[in-house]
Amino acid sequence: MRIKYLIRQLLCLCLWLVLPVCSMAEGQEFVVVIDAGHGGKDPGAVGKKAYEKNINLDVALELGRLIKNNCADTRVVYTRSTDVFVSLDGRAKIANDAKADLFISIHTNALEKGRIARGTETYTLGMARANDNLEVAKRENSVILVEENYEERYAGFNPNSAESYIMFEFMQDKYMEQSVSLARQIQSQFKTHAGRVDKGVHQAGFLVLRATSMPSVLVELGYISTPDEETYLSSKKGVADLSRSIYNAFISYKKEHFKPSVPSVAKATNEKKEASASEKKETKKQTGGESKRDDRPVFMVQILSTSTKLPEGSSKLKGVKASYYTENGMYKYTTGESTDYNEVLNLKRRLESTFKGAFIVAFRQGKKVDVQEAIREFKAQK
Repeated sequence: MRIKYLIRQLLCLCLWLVLPVCSMAEGQEFVVVIDAGHGGKDPGAVGKKAYEKNINLDVALELGRLIKNNCADTRVVYTRSTDVFVSLDGRAKIANDAKADLFISIHTNALEKGRIARGTETYTLGMARANDNLEVAKRENSVILVEENYEERYAGFNPNSAESYIMFEFMQDKYMEQSVSLARQIQSQFKTHAGRVDKGVHQAGFLVLRATSMPSVLVELGYISTPDEETYLSSKKGVADLSRSIYNAFISYKKEHFKPSVPSVAKATNEKKEASASEKKETKKQTGGESKRDDRPVFMVQILSTSTKLPEGSSKLKGVKASYYTENGMYKYTTGESTDYNEVLNLKRRLESTFKGAFIVAFRQGKKVDVQEAIREFKAQK
């Protein structure tokens, strides 16, 4: 018995040593909201034995446990920690009220009877370009049909009508870059750590992501409608593998995007002012904002972002003529420059096959502005 005990203790120690941990950020707290999809009267997708709502909750709670145990500088908030029903807009409100830095919504996929599929995929907010992506969004959004006054609460949105999803074409999430970064890291971990089939990173119109004011992703863990996937998703190993994969991605994301605060408040303030002035000057220089003859917003397609300035003719630009602006210490490359939003929108569509996750940004006299407000202004002038 003594030997077995020592072996168990040794295994626990080894596991602790290899588990990636958060670096402490002095005086600053990172808030992550973990959303277990469905719940209560809404079971989500149903397998032969399992319910999506239970799989989602098991993974969400285990993910939260890993973060709590290893990240002293991180606060975990659940949209639900038991089998209760929470509306889609209610989930977003929880995240916004918590002033979250990150929102992770956990779901389980399904197909109609007779179809078989395997693997994981992660979504960010956007317009569904493929029918399969649209079908996933329709299924996840259909939860509003069991909510009271859903037509009024969601402004007449019909989750089963393709026309309702057109609005997502004009919703440019300002956190798209960070969201895509996390989504890619999650998919990479699912593949390398859990050995799952990688079905990629996609965009689709999810209501639960629409109203969140922070980087957000929606994860589909696997297919409950495929027997062997259902067995895996419901197993202790499946829950451990999948939650650990998301945790590993979370750690990588946090190290990249969450910078520790500087102990000296005065020093931090001065550095911020200096960086802001430098970035403003760089933005005007590179985007040509000072040469504009009117006050109309200028639209551009942002195609990539790097931590270091790219050399002239870099292969990463794939032959596209681009300029850059700097923001939060990053070099952000754009192409196309027009006061005609439709012209830039068409350019974005052409570039999406080359630069996945490309999105539209807007400037006014060299200063970056809210793109949704710029779009509304453009339409009002038509």
